[in-house]
Amino acid sequence: MSPRAAVERPAEASLRTVQAPDEPRSPLAGAIVGRSVPRRDALAKLTGRARYVADLDLPGAWHGVIVRATEPHARLLGIDLDPAFDWSQVVVLTANDVPGDNVVQFAVDDQPVLAIDEIRHVGEPVALIAAPDLPTAEAARDRVRLRTEPLPPVLDPLASDVAFARYEIAKGDLEAGFAAADLVIEGTYTVGRQEQLYLETQGMLAVPREDGGVTVHGSLQCPYYVHAAMRRALALDDARLSVIQSETGGGFGGKEEFPSGLAIQAALLAIKSGHPVRMIFGRHEDLVATTKRHPAVLRHRWGVTRDGRLVAQDIDVVMDGGAYATLSGVVLSRGTIHAGGPYACPNVRIRTRAVMTHTPPSGAFRGFGAPQTEFAAEMQANRAAEALGLSPAELRRRWAYGIGDVTATGQVLRESVAARSVLERAVEASGFEEARAATAQARARRAADDRAVGDGGRADHPRGRDEAEREHPAHGIGVAMAWHGAGFTGSGEEHLASVVRVEVTADGRIVLATDSTEIGQGARTVLAQLVAEELGVGFELVEVAETDTSIVPNSGPTVASRTTMVVGGLLVTAARRLRAEVEERTERPFAASYAEDAHANGPTRIVERFAGYPGVEWDDATHLGDAYPAYGWAAAVAEVDVDLDTGEVAVRRIVSVDDVGRTVNPLLATGQIEGGTLQGVGYATIEEARVEGGRLLNDRLATYIVPTALDAPRIDAILVEEPFAGAPHRAKGLGEIPMDVPAAAVVAAIHDATGAWIHDLPASPERILGALQSKEHEVSERTAADPEATEEAVR
Repeated sequence: MSPRAAVERPAEASLRTVQAPDEPRSPLAGAIVGRSVPRRDALAKLTGRARYVADLDLPGAWHGVIVRATEPHARLLGIDLDPAFDWSQVVVLTANDVPGDNVVQFAVDDQPVLAIDEIRHVGEPVALIAAPDLPTAEAARDRVRLRTEPLPPVLDPLASDVAFARYEIAKGDLEAGFAAADLVIEGTYTVGRQEQLYLETQGMLAVPREDGGVTVHGSLQCPYYVHAAMRRALALDDARLSVIQSETGGGFGGKEEFPSGLAIQAALLAIKSGHPVRMIFGRHEDLVATTKRHPAVLRHRWGVTRDGRLVAQDIDVVMDGGAYATLSGVVLSRGTIHAGGPYACPNVRIRTRAVMTHTPPSGAFRGFGAPQTEFAAEMQANRAAEALGLSPAELRRRWAYGIGDVTATGQVLRESVAARSVLERAVEASGFEEARAATAQARARRAADDRAVGDGGRADHPRGRDEAEREHPAHGIGVAMAWHGAGFTGSGEEHLASVVRVEVTADGRIVLATDSTEIGQGARTVLAQLVAEELGVGFELVEVAETDTSIVPNSGPTVASRTTMVVGGLLVTAARRLRAEVEERTERPFAASYAEDAHANGPTRIVERFAGYPGVEWDDATHLGDAYPAYGWAAAVAEVDVDLDTGEVAVRRIVSVDDVGRTVNPLLATGQIEGGTLQGVGYATIEEARVEGGRLLNDRLATYIVPTALDAPRIDAILVEEPFAGAPHRAKGLGEIPMDVPAAAVVAAIHDATGAWIHDLPASPERILGALQSKEHEVSERTAADPEATEEAVR
């Protein structure tokens, strides 16, 4: 990949803001929202004052470690402690020491805090040890032996008969759709595990309290998820339990569900030992023990007509959930809804399942099922364009959702649909059609050269084919699109019933309180911007309360592209009510009177609870209806160079265009696009957590390779605004959709360069060379059978 190039950012003046005429207008409307104000956490991180969980140094703190299973499936017969070791200096806990339910509470209660009878994956926690220092704790762990009886593991998801979740969505008449089709495009695609690889590893510090409770400080995304899990496993009430988010060095979904188990384990050791206990993973343990993106096998069969209409989609998806359900049901749900891509089709059947295998559990990762299913959909769209002899961009113009179209779940798209807008902007900014014409000419020249070499020479390059192609790698360009529902699926937001608080304190400070966490994405900054603008005060005057469950309300998890849209919308409404109440009392503008009013009348506190989006109807049982109140839309164009001798790919440029509804902070939004795009490039080309025999093979950073800053392509991030009227600030989510689209664009570009389709991610050099060899073999066979034969694009 090429060295990093400059990123094109949209001019702030060009970003539209939307204010409905019937809304009370803030005195500073447009002065704060839409501006790249400095990050709230920038100075502390730059100067080293930000304190991560490993930086919290409590006197007398002990160190905790985990005894883990080494077999993928076994019956646990016993736990033996080496009698030669001095066990009086440490604390040892097993499943029998869990005071409440031995379960990590989540969507499905199947994962124990500590294994008790059965081991279901390599790395499963079986026992806990705490000691005054880390070397002693590790030495004790090495003296523990697990007595087991091996059991046959299920390692192939296609062979598993245990499903964590199943969904089926049907629309129209599938049989009639295929009967009307002139061409049928079939494909089977596979995507591998991907590691989140946050900068800061998993970590918890548990502090026992005099009342028998515990306070946990941790690197996490969802404080109340952790709080609920601890309350159940530790049998504690809310008064004796607090969860505090430390500064968190990245999450990407990897700190959504996993920290709950680690927090329980640290708390158990702290309560038993009577000391604070820290549990900080090293990178090796973090790679081995934590959840990854779900691998999947995706089978597609699409019907299209000669005039370019999409008339049928039949889709089957199997996701590997690993040993425990974790979030597989909701990951599969989102993947299912997005599986057909952002395309209108009258006849659709989507059948999906997430299954159990004896491998480390899969879990949340940025995109949450959509990157897997949308990769396959975009592959189908690109192969259909080739079969029809159409530009991939032109075919998408015909198929893309628009206002009034109906999705596979029966949702009528009534507003904020930007599919064609993002596509046109990406095609224009990248010069897609011109570049595609140039790459077609280059392929034709290479084909002519190959024929010349086959005839005994190459007239235009006497040094030979291999040397020439090393000097001039094959260049290709590809396009892909994506859509991504903002917020929780269906009735999820209503079930969460998120709560926020905005107040003027007795001493005249403005404070917003929410458990939405800052994990590097800029949440503290964006939420403060929204409140400051609504109140008509300076950005610097709005404080954000510490993320501590004893202080802040439950605003729902920091996931699902919901923080800005859902939580931000609640905060805007609360701030609007706060301003109205103070101005009614003082009969003066809020900014000029709130401090004086607080000193005279005491604090004013506004609590806002989510009450649903109007007109949204969803049936949880059938998975039909309005899946999301709004969708984000994205398009990406990728340019690559492919070495035809080695199969190596260099991603040179990505143009990523993303619809955000309304941009709150352009610089932070652009950063989200850049980060998601680079993760998507890694997913496409080099990243795969490989599991064999139930064990992760590439369990070091030396073997699990990700793109670095030096590897990154030029990324042109472009923001498009198609406002969502259902949110008071008109903004939608952005955190995930940049991850959904790059992989398919990169693979399409590889095809444009080489003529070979890669059906499996990542598109490694070995897979590219294999596809090239298969293509050459197929062409040779066709030529031998019929010298006049032409290559058929549909297989």
